[in-house]
Amino acid sequence: MARDTAQSAVALGGGHGLFASLSALRRLVAELTLDELTAVVTVADNGGSSGRLREEFGVLPPGDLRMALAALCGDDEWGRTWAELVQHRFEGDGDMRGHAIGNLLIVGLWELMGDPVRALDWVGRLLGAGGRVLPMAITPIDMTAVVRGLDTTDPSRTSTVRGQVEVATTHGQIVSVALEPADPDACAEAIDAVMSADWVVLGPGSWFTSVIPHLMVPKLRQALSDTSACLIVVLNLAPQEGETPGFGPEDHLAALFEHAPDLKIHTVLADVRSVAHPEQFDGSVSESGARLVIADIAAEDASDRHDDAKLAAAFEDIMAGSRVEGD
Repeated sequence: MARDTAQSAVALGGGHGLFASLSALRRLVAELTLDELTAVVTVADNGGSSGRLREEFGVLPPGDLRMALAALCGDDEWGRTWAELVQHRFEGDGDMRGHAIGNLLIVGLWELMGDPVRALDWVGRLLGAGGRVLPMAITPIDMTAVVRGLDTTDPSRTSTVRGQVEVATTHGQIVSVALEPADPDACAEAIDAVMSADWVVLGPGSWFTSVIPHLMVPKLRQALSDTSACLIVVLNLAPQEGETPGFGPEDHLAALFEHAPDLKIHTVLADVRSVAHPEQFDGSVSESGARLVIADIAAEDASDRHDDAKLAAAFEDIMAGSRVEGD
């Protein structure tokens, strides 16, 4: 697509949801629709390989950062090989079982360089990543959630659940989430990227443990409010067991505003099969000052996975439409 000005995008999230949005946005970089792409990644994971490395070395959990880097690898032999390698987990029965090679590479460079951002930039150069990967904060964070329904004798009573894994797998209804510390050190480079971006993409992903945590970092939330970038919120394809059981599109949007009432959304992007009442939802989105785009963005072989090519096409249409409106 021919453009008059450079375009940059920042995608926020974690895990498989951020992997999906980055895989789509990387296509736009390859097609020269975007010139710059930055991932800002949540760093509250306390489970699996990331949790073990975090506990042993006192570092940021590397897993979501690794997945973001893998998503930005190219489609050539070099990119595919490195993406597969950094995602590979050791097997066997020893202490190394379950560790992802990319996690060890990242932690090793952190120890060597003493600077998490510089080390991630080096990993990105090694992988030939089509964008930059940054943590949302430069110190480890713990997550807590107020959850209703864990007490069977009093279903209305709320309890506090601690830890990202524990929050993601709770059997109760999540009312709200918070971070400890409440004002973590935001990554300065991430703030700069958000402030200078043309587009910011929030979601899809685990709503309370990958998406909303970005809104809990005060300086990052302020940047999201102050930036002139257009914010695209990508909704999940279906409710997530543990985090958002029974949630519809309206509930996902409401949860964002409950945690960040001043959030300014440009576009809400939803899959055509996930919105049961389009006109009603369109009204809710319009009331928030945003516009609704409903498109076919789900993979054909799975009900809970976004299709890279379809999502890229939807992003490109949104960006192109905004430029036409601004002419």
